[in-house]
Amino acid sequence: MGNTMSFTFSDTLAGYVSRFDEKTDTLVLATTDGRNFQVHLKGNTYAQVIRNLEQPYQDCTQQMRSMLVPGRYLYVYGVYYPEHGEFTLEAQYLVFPGRKDGEFLFEKQDWWIRQIASIGNFWLKAQFGGRPVDYRNYRTTIKLSGEKETDNFRQETDTISRLVYGFATAYLLTGDDRYLEGAEKGTAYLREHMRFYDSDERIVYWYHGIDIRGDREDKVFASEFGDDFDAIPAYEQIYALAGPIQTYRVTGDPAILRDAEMTVDLFDRFFLDKTKGGYFSHLDPIALDARSDALGPNKGKKNWNSVGDHAPAYLINLYLATGEKRYADFLEYTFDTIEQHFPDYEHSPFVQEKFHEDWSHDTRHMWQQNRAVVGHNLKIAWNIMRMNSLKPKDGYVALARRIGEEMPKVGMDRQRGGWYDVMERQLGEGQELRRFAFHDRKAWWQQEQGILAYLIMHGVLGDEEYLKRARESSSFYNAFFLDHDDGATYFNVLASGIPYLMGTERFKGSHSSSGYHTTELCYLAAVYTNLLITRQPMDFHFKPIPGGFPRNILRVSPDILPPGSVRIAEVWVNDEPYKSFDGENLTVKIPDTKDAPRIKVRLVPRQK
Repeated sequence: MGNTMSFTFSDTLAGYVSRFDEKTDTLVLATTDGRNFQVHLKGNTYAQVIRNLEQPYQDCTQQMRSMLVPGRYLYVYGVYYPEHGEFTLEAQYLVFPGRKDGEFLFEKQDWWIRQIASIGNFWLKAQFGGRPVDYRNYRTTIKLSGEKETDNFRQETDTISRLVYGFATAYLLTGDDRYLEGAEKGTAYLREHMRFYDSDERIVYWYHGIDIRGDREDKVFASEFGDDFDAIPAYEQIYALAGPIQTYRVTGDPAILRDAEMTVDLFDRFFLDKTKGGYFSHLDPIALDARSDALGPNKGKKNWNSVGDHAPAYLINLYLATGEKRYADFLEYTFDTIEQHFPDYEHSPFVQEKFHEDWSHDTRHMWQQNRAVVGHNLKIAWNIMRMNSLKPKDGYVALARRIGEEMPKVGMDRQRGGWYDVMERQLGEGQELRRFAFHDRKAWWQQEQGILAYLIMHGVLGDEEYLKRARESSSFYNAFFLDHDDGATYFNVLASGIPYLMGTERFKGSHSSSGYHTTELCYLAAVYTNLLITRQPMDFHFKPIPGGFPRNILRVSPDILPPGSVRIAEVWVNDEPYKSFDGENLTVKIPDTKDAPRIKVRLVPRQK
């Protein structure tokens, strides 16, 4: 019995114009992998250009046909009609990533800077309602339009930290003091309410969260999420540092650094497997033992989050702010471990993500089983290329290139654009196409990983194929994930790019989402695009507290970039030109002032 597709359906098509026939009003669009589709325009087909948050609708219907020049990338949304033994595609509307041929508006110098400012404004309004920042009013769950619960709620440590990261990052790019207030007050709130200092062990660890019931506050120590229930998962401790460390890059508050040092001590003393290497994924909350029987299926396990998430969440930023060898060595250990244990290309085009204590593959763990998270593969490529600029190794580049080659074939939607979520790592018996584990939707954070992976690979390695992938990924994200009605971005979209607004995925704020990935994307997409690709200057903003940074040295490198790729061109302190800086080593001598000085640093790329 055959499943004949004899019905109409609407869908998105992404591709490059091969030709346009004015007489028949049809165009041929070639997908990224070279398949041709004929598209029929109608009298009421309309067109738009992508727009940034807070920009008005950009109509280009009158110019639409003249814009259909060979090689131009665009999206078509339309209806497929089964007739004449094939499908006729009639376009309802077109979306262009730029007004001019070869233009991608997100490559403008200030695109991502404007986007992060809008996202910052959304979160200030949603969480604090335009009133002074008070994290007592913070809510984990924020509805689509920014509404939230008023009483009896839980505040999760990681989601606050992620929001703090977003505010600190927005300040780095804009210098708007409202964002710094959000970051500093959020960091103080985390230290006061979510931090536990173990004076016997001299370590810091972080509560899962607190329950607020009126004026009563109850600490929640161990995680209460399904896979991590009644344990201390490494990733929660990791992300607890994300916001404070990004704030430390701006302010140099030594209290933040002390917390970070003692949390890293927690990782090294209790999560680190000193025998077989790597970091365990969970600890028994009572014994702080990764091998405790109380952990059940999490006993003696390792995974991507426990090994790899240190780098992007806080460790790279901690190294950038301090320059300390301890953190450089930690990074190298992390990526050496990934390079050694994660590739599994004899069995699957995806890396392996779950492991037993002895590094044998765990293919039966809870929901993940033998499945791959597309974004984790892309995240490895992105971050291992960052590390390669600190400690170059052929193995790092080889793994990034392998991921960059494999992922478009198995994790990218080559029909519509964008990156999928979770895939089966292996084909089942009789299957020709790789299966989705749960659905074919696309999550916001996985688009970030794809964009940043291919941006940095092009910026460092120079391959034009990587630039193509970066542009396709950025186009999909900016065309379909920006919420132009209520602000910020959607959590998930359907394969077609239409927002998916069901269940918890309709929320702007949740256990999974709190302004972290969207602002990280804005920050690093701006850095990679401007400083490595289009080669345009960027300004960065700091406000160090007096006596905060050791030796009054402010380190201003925006990321781990290839040595010598950028330099300081100008510095201003409290809006006045300032000359005490080392342009080549990317440091500024902080002036001796009573109050925290406002320091603006202009970085310029080396010209080819």
